[in-house]
Amino acid sequence: MVEATAPVADTMTVYHCDSWVSRLSAAEDAAIQEAVSELWAYAAVPAETVGGAALVTAPVAMPRALPFAEQARRAADALGGALGGKPIDAAVVHAHVGLLGGIPALRNMRPDARLFVTEHATFLDRMLAEPDGRAGYAEVLAACEAFFVVGDELRQQLAEAFPEHEAKLKLIANPIDFDVPRAEPVTELRRWLFVGGLIERKGVRWLLEAFAACRADDPSLTLTVVGTGELNGWLTERAAELGVADAITLTGALAPEQALELMREHDLLVHPSRYETFGVVIIEALAAGMPVLITRSGGPEQTLAGIEADAGELVEIEDAPDALIAGYQRLRGRFPSGLDQAHARAVLADRYGYGAVARSHQAAWFASSYSGQTR
Repeated sequence: MVEATAPVADTMTVYHCDSWVSRLSAAEDAAIQEAVSELWAYAAVPAETVGGAALVTAPVAMPRALPFAEQARRAADALGGALGGKPIDAAVVHAHVGLLGGIPALRNMRPDARLFVTEHATFLDRMLAEPDGRAGYAEVLAACEAFFVVGDELRQQLAEAFPEHEAKLKLIANPIDFDVPRAEPVTELRRWLFVGGLIERKGVRWLLEAFAACRADDPSLTLTVVGTGELNGWLTERAAELGVADAITLTGALAPEQALELMREHDLLVHPSRYETFGVVIIEALAAGMPVLITRSGGPEQTLAGIEADAGELVEIEDAPDALIAGYQRLRGRFPSGLDQAHARAVLADRYGYGAVARSHQAAWFASSYSGQTR
């Protein structure tokens, strides 16, 4: 987001409240909070980051399982410490996520500054379920000029919770880089790629079972899994049971640049998630020139509206691999003539490319008043 939008501002500074998470007793937590606060003065020295923006990183001592509102309060205190008690010196402040970014921004901005917020959290419902979390969202919504969401499902959740602020809820896209072309076009759908957390919500179990079934018909298939999570051990054990361990590469967590490079080297993104507010990795894969086999998990139906068949195959969510297996067979049967990757990529670049998203932010941030709705 910073890389995309920094060029439309004269100056941009990113304040990152970096959570240092661990399991602590109350006494340990108090001691570490005091020690971490001594670092805030050093955090005030900015470093250069993408797009020519400056980056200030403030450490936040964050025991596990804190209520969301308490996490936001600690982040606000850390930001205030990094600022030396002075307000953020900017006429426009944009917070990333409504509670954990919005509260620190609101507590540390100038009285005359205009506040904007972007929300994309898949766990929004959990934050709103906490009374203090819900109160924090209400405070941020009341203070902000516009509250951007990346998909209709998030907007619906917030509109139902805060109908009095519905007019402030606007659609705006996550920006995707479309500038790095693929060296060679995809010619076969044999090298599968998954990028995401190895957790239940991402459909990792379905992915492995579907891959094993499809590989039984075509032993040339391979699967690269990028990410880490609670199902890492299960994935290794189950792959061995299914006899496909030699065809699977587990990379663990990778830097974004490395993951994007793998997208330009593989043939097919398989992403069987149960729920996505937007689905950045799906658009990144298509930007990298790779077809997708994905579930109708919320965000993709919206982001790929009108180009589903050109982009790949969307299947229904099931508690079994059958839909993925059938979807792969259909996709392989109509590849390549039944897809139009160039058209899908062009449409998505117009919707979610850096230029499009930057113009949307510029129109919001620097207009005398803002009432538009944009993607």
